[in-house]
Amino acid sequence: MEKAKVYFCREITPENIIKMYEALDKQLPGKVAVKMHSGEKGNRNYLKPEFVKDMINHVNGTVVECNTAYPGARNKTYKHIELIREHGWEEYFPFDLLDKEGPDMELDVENGHILKKNYVGKNLTNYDSMLVLSHFKGHAMGGYGGALKQLSIGCASSAGKTLIHTAGKTDVQEELFANLPEQDRFLECMADAASSVVDYFKGNMAFINVMKNISKDCDCDGNAAPPCMKDIGILSSLDPIAVDQACLDLVYNSDDPGKKTLIERIESLHGVHTIEAATELGFGTREYELVEVE
Repeated sequence: MEKAKVYFCREITPENIIKMYEALDKQLPGKVAVKMHSGEKGNRNYLKPEFVKDMINHVNGTVVECNTAYPGARNKTYKHIELIREHGWEEYFPFDLLDKEGPDMELDVENGHILKKNYVGKNLTNYDSMLVLSHFKGHAMGGYGGALKQLSIGCASSAGKTLIHTAGKTDVQEELFANLPEQDRFLECMADAASSVVDYFKGNMAFINVMKNISKDCDCDGNAAPPCMKDIGILSSLDPIAVDQACLDLVYNSDDPGKKTLIERIESLHGVHTIEAATELGFGTREYELVEVE
């Protein structure tokens, strides 16, 4: 597989998010889903709707999200919708909670490491293409969160998230924490689930990672640690594996002393294994050319 192109802009502004999308020269067809993280109650690091509204409207998109599988303000539809409104997600563009009603949509996982199926919010069927607009940061279970996390855990329904986190043992939310697997198996399931979403959209996807407010913790943490590194920039690609790999490389190659905190989180959970497992599934490459955009 030839190298993927990853575009990189150092200055983080709403205008430059659009510029990074335009650099891809990719027209997303039909009804566009924009996968984002709605932010747990109490979290201060997530990308805010007013910051991304110009990008969403540029593609005439609908921001999409799913319920969680752990206790909090987003694990039940009625609570999640209340928080979505509290966070202002419906002020500037349409918002769709994909699994607000069942039944879930089942996606086949072709040649998965572990999973044979993935459960996503049923409303995914209403969209023809997807822009994955990710906030790159750490993650308490995956090590880091970027495009692959948004594709896997992010697009999965509550049942799907449970299936991923338990390496296929159960999709019952109440049984999640009693069935947590060995770490690498969980990460391989993230790769499996991500592959099924990529297969579903058949190339009608684009990926943008925003390296802003970089904490060791995910936006799913209501008491997340404050950012440990200075903002790095915006990256875009048509390859979700390459864009995540490029973000990791920018962290490791940074001269910011705060990177130690994030790297410890990533390495303690073998976070790079999601990228390794995804590469084995063949829906992208770790080899990339970084193209800096002024």
